[in-house]
Amino acid sequence: MTPRPEPLGAPSWWTSSRLFWCQFRNELLKLFGKRRTYIGFGAFLLAQNAVILLFRFGHATRGLKRQLESGGYPVEQYLTSITIATQVVLPIAFLLLPLYAALVGGDLVAKEAEEGTLRMVLARPVSRVRLLLLKWLAGAFFSVCLSLSLGVFGLIMALPWFPFGGLFALRLESGGGFSVFPTGEGLWRFAFAHLLLASKTVTVMGLGFLFSCFNMKPAAATIVALTVLFANVVLMNIPWFSEYQGWFLTHHLDTWKLILEQQVPWSEMGESLSLLVGYNLTFFVIGAAAFQVRDIKS
Repeated sequence: MTPRPEPLGAPSWWTSSRLFWCQFRNELLKLFGKRRTYIGFGAFLLAQNAVILLFRFGHATRGLKRQLESGGYPVEQYLTSITIATQVVLPIAFLLLPLYAALVGGDLVAKEAEEGTLRMVLARPVSRVRLLLLKWLAGAFFSVCLSLSLGVFGLIMALPWFPFGGLFALRLESGGGFSVFPTGEGLWRFAFAHLLLASKTVTVMGLGFLFSCFNMKPAAATIVALTVLFANVVLMNIPWFSEYQGWFLTHHLDTWKLILEQQVPWSEMGESLSLLVGYNLTFFVIGAAAFQVRDIKS
């Protein structure tokens, strides 16, 4: 792609910003031009549709009705499309979302190194850190789209089968409990939860991106990233390690669920989000340091 000639007297920052945007656009075109990028979106559609149909035509709503009736809440007001979409997202965000985020993160650098295209890219006058930053930003954009699509798909597919109304958020973790919100509040909490879910997706993508910067195959980078995540889950769920919850990455990845609490613990949420920012910076710095010393062009 031949860039347009710059206007006479254009400042250097203008030229640099235009070049950066062009390179970022090219990274997005490469990422979304791959068929495997869309595997996650297709899997979400199939999984959410299957679960919603089970809720509609099976007996899965009995537990929700019992919880509502025991709390004295009208079933017809809270057994709604937002409620079902929220219940569907909980297991998918736990299992499928990290899988496809790690898959894309593990592909970003390792796939191009495997195919040999990085040699051509690095032959141009662009630093390796700049190249990695552009790839990470493209992966972060994909992660946000993936997180938001989970909420949009769920709500759209639940609307034909369930009425629109309040939000009933039933917690599936040990301890249980639930929260109820009127329609307006339930809608903005549902939307905000998926915006916060993007922090989890970006972090998992960044973990896969970290291992992708090392000299390993894309599948290996994805598997190692998922191994780290599931090891955190296993250790976090050991009862004797309950006092060390704050030390596990997966504990902070679930901070998006806090917006569904009746009383939102804002300080705890802010602490977890700040730690996720630190994790992402650490993953990028370590990955950039490893990629900087790799011999790719020989």
